[in-house]
Amino acid sequence: MYERYAGRAAFYAVYILEAHPSDVWQMQSNVRDHVVFRSPRDFAERTQLAGTCVRKLGIKFPALVDGFDNAIEKAYTGWPDRIYLLDPQGRVLYKSRPGPFGFKPDELKAGLEKLLGPASAGSVAAR
Repeated sequence: MYERYAGRAAFYAVYILEAHPSDVWQMQSNVRDHVVFRSPRDFAERTQLAGTCVRKLGIKFPALVDGFDNAIEKAYTGWPDRIYLLDPQGRVLYKSRPGPFGFKPDELKAGLEKLLGPASAGSVAAR
């Protein structure tokens, strides 16, 4: 979807909390996939983990990192994963159910088409 709308919408991944840190709740799938990390102790560690996440998941669009106050996670209920579509004024037009199982690409696509239309060249943020 990013490739299809990249010239008409701004896409961002927002790294919030480490999902399954080794010092809190470690999943065996993380051990198997060699993605075992403790909770970051400072913003530099959180940024480093975000970079690792982006590389491991093959994310092709820019990533932002939530601060240690977790303001973005709190404002958008981003845990575990969410997809948002915002209009140019920052209003939420679409919010997915928790992911990854709650992600419905057709719903996001419909929201993008409704907002942008076939001839629109405006910019919007999808998170």
